[in-house]
Amino acid sequence: MARKIPAGGICAVNPKTKALFEARARIIKAMAHPTRLFIVHELSQGERCVWELHEKIEADMSTVSKHLAILRSAGIISDEKRGNQVFYTLRVPCVMNFFSCVESVLKTSATDTIDLVG
Repeated sequence: MARKIPAGGICAVNPKTKALFEARARIIKAMAHPTRLFIVHELSQGERCVWELHEKIEADMSTVSKHLAILRSAGIISDEKRGNQVFYTLRVPCVMNFFSCVESVLKTSATDTIDLVG
């Protein structure tokens, strides 16, 4: 008999395993927005000042700041204040491996769709 997963939760697992999955979900959720993915991509090229990001994103500063705060709180980026400017960097550059994985999923899905209709 199949084990039923409780609504809104995962199967009963030990607390340490559950905490690990919840931590992973927080990181993935933090990146789950096109603007935040763009920010991560930009920071993979090197350190950026908040004004550089603001100009490239073409959104008001409060919106850019909110996106940066979400990424910082998830531990994906770090900031350093120098004078009256704030500079951002990726804390863990291997996060870009996630992009490669996502692109593989996109390619596989596209191939499957082409095979289905082709």
